[in-house]
Amino acid sequence: MPATTTLERLYNVILERRKRGDPEKSYIAKRLQQGTAKIAQKFGEEAVETVIAAMQKDKKEIVSESADMIFHWLLLLADSGVTLDSVIAELEHREGVSGLDEKARRKAARRES
Repeated sequence: MPATTTLERLYNVILERRKRGDPEKSYIAKRLQQGTAKIAQKFGEEAVETVIAAMQKDKKEIVSESADMIFHWLLLLADSGVTLDSVIAELEHREGVSGLDEKARRKAARRES
């Protein structure tokens, strides 16, 4: 099963719980009710835990913490009104472009703003 399908399904569950979820019964609804700062903090915590697992070369923990991090990233996207499709489109736009060139392009665009 393609990863994007799994991510899309999970993102859609998050969107559904945002609309109809009960914070007393749904972790997703509870987190979304807590607001952007708490969601961003939780995403950051999961990212740090993923880094720690990587530094310890603990593959099992890298997998587990990565799953937590991606889940909380999707929560952050939904909370921010950013679609998963827009992130995937940006990645596709960058495909085949040197990372160094892409970084320089974004830096130049910021200077022009």
